[in-house]
Amino acid sequence: MRDRLGEHAGPERGELTGPNPVDRGKKGSKIHLNAERTGLPLSIGISGANLHDSQALEPLVRGIPPIRSRRGPRRRRPAKLHADKGYDYDHLRRWLRMHGIRHRIARRGIESSTRLGRHRWTIERTMSWLAGCRRLHRRYERKAEHFLAFTAIACTLICYRRLTK
Repeated sequence: MRDRLGEHAGPERGELTGPNPVDRGKKGSKIHLNAERTGLPLSIGISGANLHDSQALEPLVRGIPPIRSRRGPRRRRPAKLHADKGYDYDHLRRWLRMHGIRHRIARRGIESSTRLGRHRWTIERTMSWLAGCRRLHRRYERKAEHFLAFTAIACTLICYRRLTK
């Protein structure tokens, strides 16, 4: 009701929000997610709705924690990364190659996205698990740290439910 009266309109909406290009310019946030093959979240990030997805790839890959393996040292980076056409930029391909990560990124205007669907559905499923959390469906928090904390709690619940099966 307060939103209708205009009491909360203006720049005090919160940090890391931006005009949503598909929702009539309303302020909103994006959740960026990096997941493993089975859909368990590895790293998450928050940005304004008007930030392009390609700008969030490097911080997401850097945010992957070391993964314990049964033998040998801990893995500090993924071996392979699948991404859609939104990440088809030469500087991202060079950055991934420089860090020793093999990539499979669909090329704009050349390839269809249907072949990546074999791998992309795991991310879409994990995003739908996050959308099932009512607190994340609509952003109520003004501080970005609080929204990121609730997103991290939701990812922890996803991992807990998945690992207890």
